Amino acid sequence: MAVLEKGNITIHTENIFPIIKKSLYTDHEIFLRELISNSVDAISKLKMASLAGEMQGEIAEPQIKLAVDKTKKTLSIADNGIGMTADEIKKYINQVAFSSAEDFIKKYEKNSNELIGHFGLGFYSAFMVAAKVEIDTLSYQEGATAVHWSCDGSPEFELTQSDRTTVGTTITLTLQDEELEYAEPQRVKQLVKTYCDFMPVKIVLDNEQVNKQQALWKKSPQELTDVDYLEFYRYLYPFQEDPLLWVHLNTDYPFLLNGILYFPKLKPDVDFSKGQIQLFCNQVFVSKHCEEIIPEFLMPLQGLIDSPDIPLNVSRSALTNDRTVRRIADFISKKIGNRLKSLYNEDRNKYVSSWSDVGTFVKYGAIRDEKFKKQVEDLIIYRTTYQADTSNPAPEEAPKVEIQSAGDDAWSSVDNDKNTAPTEPYTTLQEYLERNKEKQENRVIYCSDPGTQNTYVELYKNQGLEVLFLDSFIDTNYFIPFLEREYSEVKFARVDSELDDTLVEDDKAQEIVDPTTNKTRSELIKELFEKAINKPRVNIKTQAIKSDDPQGTPPAMVLLPEAMRRMQEMAALMQEKMMAFPEDHILMINTAHPLIQNLLDLNKGTIIQGGEDSNPMIKLMCNHIYDLALMSQKAFDAEKMKAFVERSNEVLTNLTKK
Repeated sequence: MAVLEKGNITIHTENIFPIIKKSLYTDHEIFLRELISNSVDAISKLKMASLAGEMQGEIAEPQIKLAVDKTKKTLSIADNGIGMTADEIKKYINQVAFSSAEDFIKKYEKNSNELIGHFGLGFYSAFMVAAKVEIDTLSYQEGATAVHWSCDGSPEFELTQSDRTTVGTTITLTLQDEELEYAEPQRVKQLVKTYCDFMPVKIVLDNEQVNKQQALWKKSPQELTDVDYLEFYRYLYPFQEDPLLWVHLNTDYPFLLNGILYFPKLKPDVDFSKGQIQLFCNQVFVSKHCEEIIPEFLMPLQGLIDSPDIPLNVSRSALTNDRTVRRIADFISKKIGNRLKSLYNEDRNKYVSSWSDVGTFVKYGAIRDEKFKKQVEDLIIYRTTYQADTSNPAPEEAPKVEIQSAGDDAWSSVDNDKNTAPTEPYTTLQEYLERNKEKQENRVIYCSDPGTQNTYVELYKNQGLEVLFLDSFIDTNYFIPFLEREYSEVKFARVDSELDDTLVEDDKAQEIVDPTTNKTRSELIKELFEKAINKPRVNIKTQAIKSDDPQGTPPAMVLLPEAMRRMQEMAALMQEKMMAFPEDHILMINTAHPLIQNLLDLNKGTIIQGGEDSNPMIKLMCNHIYDLALMSQKAFDAEKMKAFVERSNEVLTNLTKK
């Protein structure tokens, strides 16, 4: 066969292949993505040429065929696209500085977004895994001659005539010995699924289509149902719970962007620094992460975005710093904020039912992004102990939420047809402050742990005081300080930091001096517990809790002053460790409880009979009361639980003695 030409590839350095292998591409396996992308590009070009009237006859069904031969150590990628002439190979393959796609973009400007392969050196990624690369191609142009090009990884190439008779291109890689994994059908299928699953052309291996081919995000939201969105999510994230909500992005100004973003159910250990949103460029998978595009507070969102306007480096492995990236990030943030506002206004029940997960995004976004904060500051809600008057009839069920904007972006949520009325009341901060301005103006009482702080919450509820629940993992160290900065005139106090004046009453009996001891009742109780507990860092206080049923109130409570606790929490956060229960705390003894009165009477009898320390039962009882108060605040470790059980048994034994 006649050799048409031999020569050196035109490059701007002595040998480009070591650069490709070591520096240009960080991951060898992406070579298949690049070659398949070029094939899709060639098929798109043929379609454009046909539409422009430059080609006669019918175009065959677009298809890319992959073939492996382990014996010959080869992998081939064949397409029925536009093909190349000898001159085009010289220009687009031999002269690396040029890109065929760029010329086509100039020629077919209106359809330029359909082109994938304008990343310059994509073809040469084949040399990362191949000892030899061959091209067998026939151009669509009338009278074109088929040509064969080969190169062994050096700057030398050979161009000869070919006996190919069908329009298109076949690229055959003779794999290096250390890269023979790419001659395995399963490995090739896995790469297609990873990088090329949603390409708009059928990809076939062993007579089996190996790509999904349906790019849901490219469709209009009006064409899709909830089932379509859910099935797509399950395909992307198998074995996960269904998402709460989703937004379908579809805009062409000021940049081209498509995508579907899902709000998943969050786990407590969610990491806002690691994104799960996939990045595509014209349906070509680029990266598992797109931290530069998605605002940090939306990182736990799932789904994908696709935009040819996102600037990538030549290997597509990283984004370049660009104003467009920042604008896209702002656009996504704004769309999320707008949709949350629409959902809040149109179907508050559904908004509330999703809040336990969605609220984390909203709160973190308000902290991190000033623009987003202004969008959502009136949408932040809190679970509350407030019970509204239910004597009025319930309003009619809110309409189904499905907002459609002029920009063709769709917002939807799971279970749109179900009644999702919240089972617990929620309120905004402004609503809370307005309701409580007479009882406690500019003061917010909150609960951070309903499990351990329930006793305190009940005390407030019984006195008609409203408590907000700030009990998500973002609240204590981040969101409450943020609220205090935003509402500088408002004081935030945890339910266990102190007892509100409305919860206690004056106990005049405490101020009467006992002639036997020459001490007040309050002084006697304080002294009794101080001696029994013997912990100088525990501050003993005496107060009478207001209640119609003193037996139903706790005999003692542990209080943690707000400022001191906050300092310890911040120190623990900075040291990246769990905060230990503070040794400096208040033990508030409820003098109105019958147990405390009985204990005091028992102590008086002991003093009369034989001295203050003659009854060990008093010390046991004081420590037991202290333990019970501590247990409502924290879980005991093994050693303290053992001591508590032993003391409980001893108390019971003494009580049952005859």
